[in-house]
Amino acid sequence: MKFLLDTHCWLWLQTQRRRFDDDLLEALADPSSRRYLSAASGWEIAIKHAIGKLPLPEPPAVYVPERMRLSRFEGLAVSHVHALAVADLPPHHRDPFDRILIAQARLEGLMLVTADSALDPYDVTMIRPQSAWSNRRRERIVRP
Repeated sequence: MKFLLDTHCWLWLQTQRRRFDDDLLEALADPSSRRYLSAASGWEIAIKHAIGKLPLPEPPAVYVPERMRLSRFEGLAVSHVHALAVADLPPHHRDPFDRILIAQARLEGLMLVTADSALDPYDVTMIRPQSAWSNRRRERIVRP
């Protein structure tokens, strides 16, 4: 399985794992799974930290790569193809960070782990961190 975590979910995974059910944590920890954090999320974290909206125990340039390494997350660069694909998205949601994540998930065939129901109208498989992964899979995965 290939997962792209929305910025807030990646941050929760670092400090508030209780927000994730055990089945999803197990799927994320599975050695055969691939876990991605977009460069757009790194940018969002850096901006929020710089303006005082996201306190971190160390600067983002240290915190993000170190936590990615510890949790075996791969970085996902924002390519021109990703950026330009945003133009093809319907205007369901205006947040530029979320729109690039949607474009990346679509183009790369990734499941987007997010708690943001505003993203539901997009044609991307989304996984909620809070509901059961295996027993109630239909409730957990939002498909287009």
